[in-house]
Amino acid sequence: MTKALDPITPADFDSYVDDQLDVTRRIEVEAYLSARPDDAAKVMADLRLRDELRLATAGPHGLPRTRIQVAARRLERGLYRDRLFSRLQRAAAITVFIAAGWLAHEMAGPLSVTEVVASTPPPAYVEDAARAHGTMVLRASMQSQPEVTNYDPEEIRAATAIVMPELPKSWHVRDVQIYPSRFGPSVELAVDSKDFGLMSLFAVRPGTFDVVRPTQATSEETSSAYFQIGEVAYALVAAGKTKDLSRAAERLADTLY
Repeated sequence: MTKALDPITPADFDSYVDDQLDVTRRIEVEAYLSARPDDAAKVMADLRLRDELRLATAGPHGLPRTRIQVAARRLERGLYRDRLFSRLQRAAAITVFIAAGWLAHEMAGPLSVTEVVASTPPPAYVEDAARAHGTMVLRASMQSQPEVTNYDPEEIRAATAIVMPELPKSWHVRDVQIYPSRFGPSVELAVDSKDFGLMSLFAVRPGTFDVVRPTQATSEETSSAYFQIGEVAYALVAAGKTKDLSRAAERLADTLY
């Protein structure tokens, strides 16, 4: 079976009936119709009507009969106009939809762009950071889970290849843990800060090399400020709707350059 390079449309059916297709396209249309009985029946009905009209225009010896010929040609032209009008209707509908889309775009202006940017989800590691923060909060509420305050950035770097930023002097480390993540080992650092209270610093190697400036994201339960430098990504996470968390993230990012 010959496979059509271009999709077969109703316009091709009309051209097929009117003998306006070249041989290659006719074969493609016939191959298409051979697998679709309903469409083939409609085309065959149009072909029969066309042949009857042609037969009606000829006399007993092949000579045209004027009155019948005129009526038949009028009918044939009417059918052609119906098909043409149908095509124009479809084209007009498409044009209206396109024009409406451009009009909506012009009326929305920059607002539509802002909405798309705002709806861009944060990287996947931010979700892992939120989970790690929740685990840290759970550990802090359990007496049987001792907090590890012995924070050694060099040991973490040697074991995980994760470079930790320099913490502000006003931040106090409450717990340090190595957690699994979808990207491999991650570092979860629980800290107390004067401006933000209890929060966590999450660090992981997401498997991609990138430079992402500190960006704040807010979910229903937590606020995050994430950034990436090279092969390591970081996320500050705090409970609730914490504002200006990205400023703290910027201070951390600056220590890594």
